[in-house]
Amino acid sequence: MSKKYNVAVVGATGMVGQTMIEVLVERRFPLAGLKLLASARSANLKIEVDGQEYTVEEATPQSFAGVDFAFFSAGEAISKELGPEAVKRGAVVIDNSNAFRMDPEVPLVVPEVNPEALSQHRGLIANPNCSTIQMVVALQPLHAAAGLKRIVAATYQAVSGAGKEAVDELKAQCRAALDGQEIVAERIPTKDAVRHHQIAFNLVPQLDVFVEDGYCKEELKMVNETRKIMGLPELAVTATTVRVPVVNGHSMALNVELQKPLSPEEAREALSRAPGVKVMDDPADLLYPMPLMASGRDEVFVGRIRPDHSVASGLNLWVVADNIRKGAATNSIQIAELLLKTL
Repeated sequence: MSKKYNVAVVGATGMVGQTMIEVLVERRFPLAGLKLLASARSANLKIEVDGQEYTVEEATPQSFAGVDFAFFSAGEAISKELGPEAVKRGAVVIDNSNAFRMDPEVPLVVPEVNPEALSQHRGLIANPNCSTIQMVVALQPLHAAAGLKRIVAATYQAVSGAGKEAVDELKAQCRAALDGQEIVAERIPTKDAVRHHQIAFNLVPQLDVFVEDGYCKEELKMVNETRKIMGLPELAVTATTVRVPVVNGHSMALNVELQKPLSPEEAREALSRAPGVKVMDDPADLLYPMPLMASGRDEVFVGRIRPDHSVASGLNLWVVADNIRKGAATNSIQIAELLLKTL
């Protein structure tokens, strides 16, 4: 009989935590036991998982005794506080926050791109930002074929990336706008922002807080994380991130300059062979990726592959993925699945 493992999900009541639980069940992760952990205010909630009822417990250092894998999705502060405590007690922590991503001692992993980085882990593994994950899954086959020189990314990011309350707010704002009622905005661009913007029937060109040179944190995450994951510390990357009134599924327009020419046909061939990628690119049939078709799926969808005639070796791509699944939950579980092969 194959070995089974004790698993904890931290942030089990949130959108990503709930999806992590679903993905664990869907992919038949070898569970011996499952602990659902959250803040004190969520303790004692009942959640049914695969026909069995579980009681949510408050996450404390002692919660991780006997845990083999701990999936964290409860924010940076909780990860910094409890992640090392879980490792101390013998758990492998796969963290979905920004707490450890750029720590040189912590692997930042997308299984389709840099699985070898896992060999360096010391009990703590970082899951990248949602938009970075789908970008590097699409970029890796092109890099292998022709070498990356420069990336310009513009993202169109769904409201689910800001959490369940933001999704509820989008829906409420849509109803209010259509009914001619007052619009209440409290979640976009961030919950703690000094000013909030309507997202219904609108676009907001800010994700996370502004940090330096007029960039917001999400844009710098895409730059720095891409370089780390792909092992290209000097790669020229720039990004503009935009929140759009879509419930789920991030989209991005990528302008890619390569080291040597790669035709759209060659790019499609390379992408179609790549793990985790689904090419959907038939302009004659009006076939291209859209958030509605990517939602609920784990693949990274790529379409609108065409030459950039403004540079010698350039391509334009349109990339779409489910930001809660592949952009967070599924990638975390895939990391653990890779580790199972080494145990």
